[in-house]
Amino acid sequence: MNLIETQIWFYTGCILLVGGTLATVAGPGVKDPIIRTLNTEIPTIGLSLILLTYNHTLALLTFIAASAIITMILLRVIVRMEEMGAQL
Repeated sequence: MNLIETQIWFYTGCILLVGGTLATVAGPGVKDPIIRTLNTEIPTIGLSLILLTYNHTLALLTFIAASAIITMILLRVIVRMEEMGAQL
């Protein structure tokens, strides 16, 4: 039973990673910054689920690091676009 649960987490992570990456690619066309943030968090969760099948600590550290880096980059882009006077 444990092998089946591991496969479920792995394949769910793969689906979230691919789907979230496609949503992130389509994300710049979205006007709402909250939706942009969610589009970048979905692949992070997918990657964490994939790594969860290998090691719990590795998955947790990956989720924390990826979320922090993506959030900093996204906030910097939003601030930069507002400084340039772009319509968000």
